[in-house]
Amino acid sequence: MKEKELRRNLAVFPMSSVMKLTDLTARKIRYYEEQQLIFPERNAGNNRLFSLNDIDRLLDIKEMLSDHFTIKEIQKQFIKQDKRQEQLSEEKIRIALYNDLMKESGLN
Repeated sequence: MKEKELRRNLAVFPMSSVMKLTDLTARKIRYYEEQQLIFPERNAGNNRLFSLNDIDRLLDIKEMLSDHFTIKEIQKQFIKQDKRQEQLSEEKIRIALYNDLMKESGLN
């Protein structure tokens, strides 16, 4: 994984910062977590910590709701999106493995 993507996944933002950045209430953010639309990490004090990717997803949710999507439709959309990303990641791993095998075998 590239360093940029690692940084985007790093959970460092507390709820108060996320509320300011997204203009969402804490209750709405917790609701989206209950609906399994976001998955913030927890620190030792059991406080939620959010990544840049979590914030992007919250903004996507907010936009989709304003476009009259239901929560169920948003869930389905995110499931499709997550599956596509998993497939792309698996494909990249296969390509890298294939390239390494070809290099090691001298068939390059």
